[in-house]
Amino acid sequence: MYQADNTRYERMKYRRCGRSGLLFPVISLGFWQNFGGINEFETCRETVTKAFDNGITHFDLANNYGPPYGSGEETFGRIMEKDLRPYRDEMLISSKAGYDMWPGPYGNWGSKKYLTASLDQSLKRMKLDYVDIFYHHRPDPETPLEETMDALAQIVRQGKALYVGVSNYSAEETKKASAILKGMGIHLLVHQPSYSMFDRWVEDGLYDVLKEEGMGAVCFSPLAQGLLTKKYFNGITAGSRAARGTFHRQNTLITEENIGKAKKLNELAEERGQALSQMALAWILSRDESVSVISGARNWEQLKENIGFIEKMEFTGDELERIDEILK
Repeated sequence: MYQADNTRYERMKYRRCGRSGLLFPVISLGFWQNFGGINEFETCRETVTKAFDNGITHFDLANNYGPPYGSGEETFGRIMEKDLRPYRDEMLISSKAGYDMWPGPYGNWGSKKYLTASLDQSLKRMKLDYVDIFYHHRPDPETPLEETMDALAQIVRQGKALYVGVSNYSAEETKKASAILKGMGIHLLVHQPSYSMFDRWVEDGLYDVLKEEGMGAVCFSPLAQGLLTKKYFNGITAGSRAARGTFHRQNTLITEENIGKAKKLNELAEERGQALSQMALAWILSRDESVSVISGARNWEQLKENIGFIEKMEFTGDELERIDEILK
């Protein structure tokens, strides 16, 4: 029978999310690609329990994480039943809906029908009564934003989620969504954007909106899906996301120019006494708006290295300038 490490909270740092009482671990564990039905369950189980043993309290899921769709949540539900049930009140569990999930007109985008049904299904798969955070996963250009936000508000009032957020929304869309929810007496608390040294779109207005609205950012793809590791220094490796064809924006990200920049960043990381991946994670947390980075680690060894960034999160002004110069 699993028993959590009694020293788990001594190893982790936590940050407040916007204007709220909610604290996030500075690193979270994401279930996007490596916890599906095609993955070895015991590897998944070890990664999750070791994460919790090291103070990672936030587990980030979505309805269609797998593969196949839904199996990421099913894996989490199995681990919850076997190991984590006694610790439910010590955990932040999130899910999302907004991308393709099931056939027909009600299994995608942002209608009230889709979001409500999707969360009900997610709760069954994860064996939970509620999630701590429920996100709309992407903007829907066809559904009125008022309807989508009304669905989020209803989900909170029904007790199926404690907090709500959005993902992949622009600065303008986020501001509108926050205003609509505010009118309903609900605080839009968190945004989940992609953010890395090679993907800095959040700096062009979104983080200003988050500060104004009292929101925090939980950042996905902080390692540019492996580019900010040594994985691609000698080309695409077998078994990597790029080799499997699951690397988003592969043609624009994995270029000789970007690999050259990553190598220069690695030189700075070595000077700092940490791995490139660790420096890349710490860099995101150098912004106050960033409350957590989501690790997509395949196993405990990868996650353990990621967690090591906590040992050196501070940067000098000169180091930040060097990073900006390399990334120009």
